Amino acid sequence: MAEQTHVLFVEDDDVIREATQLALERDGFAVTAMPDGLSGLEAFRADRPDIALLDVMVPGLDGVSLCRRIRDESTVPVIMLSARADSIDVVLGLEAGADDYVTKPFDGAVLVARIRAVLRRFGHASGPNAGTDVPSPVDGGLLSFGDGDLEIDTEGMEVLKGGVPVALTPTEMRLLLEFSSAPGTVLSRDKLLERVWDYGWGGDTRVVDVHVQRLRTKIGQDRIETVRGFGYKLKA
Repeated sequence: MAEQTHVLFVEDDDVIREATQLALERDGFAVTAMPDGLSGLEAFRADRPDIALLDVMVPGLDGVSLCRRIRDESTVPVIMLSARADSIDVVLGLEAGADDYVTKPFDGAVLVARIRAVLRRFGHASGPNAGTDVPSPVDGGLLSFGDGDLEIDTEGMEVLKGGVPVALTPTEMRLLLEFSSAPGTVLSRDKLLERVWDYGWGGDTRVVDVHVQRLRTKIGQDRIETVRGFGYKLKA
């Protein structure tokens, strides 16, 4: 029998927390539910869950700050929960290191689908090291860009910039692999949502924009070019 995927769920609303926990457990997940950010951080450090669901507005330590603390210690996937799709909290959560977000109120089936999509993207395996295996869209080997300034080992899943290792989250690595599979080719935001975030439906392109910006800060601001009105491309 396969080991259950462990979800950390941080939500201060008792009704939402209990109902969501029950729904996730019915779908086969093991859930640790906490009412505030500080207890959520303690639970994360004690249990090392496979994925974290964090409400933005929780007491003690808000969800964005909690996401940042988790990201300082782990590449475990994080999904933010926000009450407003147009809220700046969404962007702040993504900038803090979240991999995706879901708008409240949400349908339980939609939440489960998004969780499973993130876990598939991370090459999920149960346990504290889950999410370290990222499926590559390119053939194995060493790719080099910018006269060797940027090197991508698609087998070892390592990136070097100027010979120095670059720490990427699995989502950032997956995004970079998509760009490196077709250098010089413009990839639309919708295409990146489909390939990297596994969206079989329309999604919020802010997810792509924020992750591209995060990736730029790590591999070089001029390495990924914006093609206005179309998308992004990796400079060959």
